[in-house]
Amino acid sequence: MSTIQETSPLESEEFRERLRDLPPSAKLVATVLSSDAPLSQSDLAEASLLPDRTVRYALNRLEDAGLVGSRHSFRDARKQVYFLDE
Repeated sequence: MSTIQETSPLESEEFRERLRDLPPSAKLVATVLSSDAPLSQSDLAEASLLPDRTVRYALNRLEDAGLVGSRHSFRDARKQVYFLDE
């Protein structure tokens, strides 16, 4: 039986280089997403202990850099969930 190990995008040198110039809040959100994704904005705020507005700002910076993707939640189609985009 073979096991498939998923590697985090944070382990990629290219990903880390693109993340390097982003604000600390974006780095924290990326770290949270690397360990537990997909997450909604409110889940990210709770996990990172950042205010909602700061999480929104961080997600916008990560999306602009092409590091985060989003889709509608399967549990609640009104919500977006976010994940690291390789």
